[in-house]
Amino acid sequence: MKNILVTGGAGFLGSNLCERLIREGDFVYCLDNLYTGKLKNIEILLENKNFEFINEDIRTFNINKLKFDEIYNAACPASPPAYQKDAIYTLETNIIGTKKMLELATLNNAKILQFSTSEIYGNPLIYPQTEEYWGNVNPIGIRSCYDEGKRVAETFCFDYKRQKNTRVKVIRIFNTYGKNMDKNDGRVISNFIVQALQNKDITIYGDGTQTRSFCYVDDLIDGIIKMMNSDDEVTGPINLGNPQEFTMKELAEIIVNKVSSKSKIIFMDLPKDDPTKRKPDISKAKEYLKWSPTITLDQGLNKTIEYFKEVLEK
Repeated sequence: MKNILVTGGAGFLGSNLCERLIREGDFVYCLDNLYTGKLKNIEILLENKNFEFINEDIRTFNINKLKFDEIYNAACPASPPAYQKDAIYTLETNIIGTKKMLELATLNNAKILQFSTSEIYGNPLIYPQTEEYWGNVNPIGIRSCYDEGKRVAETFCFDYKRQKNTRVKVIRIFNTYGKNMDKNDGRVISNFIVQALQNKDITIYGDGTQTRSFCYVDDLIDGIIKMMNSDDEVTGPINLGNPQEFTMKELAEIIVNKVSSKSKIIFMDLPKDDPTKRKPDISKAKEYLKWSPTITLDQGLNKTIEYFKEVLEK
């Protein structure tokens, strides 16, 4: 049994990861200050003897308190409304929080897997995005607290590896959806499903031709665990996501049809610095992790719609 720390463990991805790790027989410590994480995401886990919830801020966590074999660093608000609400907090979580986790990993000779993001690539000028692409990011825009915070976090990871031999791994996560998403988090799939279920207008920002690729959460968690379990030489960064691409208009129409909604599709101005294309090249994930997603958008949306039906009923 491994002792594993998951920071941001009460959030969307973190809670799904905690659940999987416990099923695999590990002892999981979930560190989360509930800034965007939710206790309801880990309610069932709180009853498990192999799970402990630590309600603390990653920036002030005492790294001498506990010892870990592995650290999954997922702590950070991830949706634009959440990370823009307190941009300085977002930056500090990415920079101070990641540095603290790297110190903890170094102290314990633990492996640390950093949850980075496709936002590293900004509004990309190459397509699809490979890990060699350095990105096209506005360093002073309203999204930069997240984009640049994650970029600095990656820099920290590789400088710790070079200077302190820290056992680092970095994944760049593309759009993911599924159970434990927050209905108010402003992400496109949760927005569209909730609006469709409530027969409200579905809001598309821009003209609907901008694209995203969507990975169901179970597939992503498989990739994350494969990355952690890979040899120390496999440091990344490695893209994890589903390369199948859809326009926002296509996605909205699929969801309206699936829930037999009376919603109308309306168009609003595209937010500043919002990328118009996003598609991962997952060649490295296939080569080094033997991973690629298996759940189709159709299958994943069916599961996610059922999840949000239950959420709205409550």
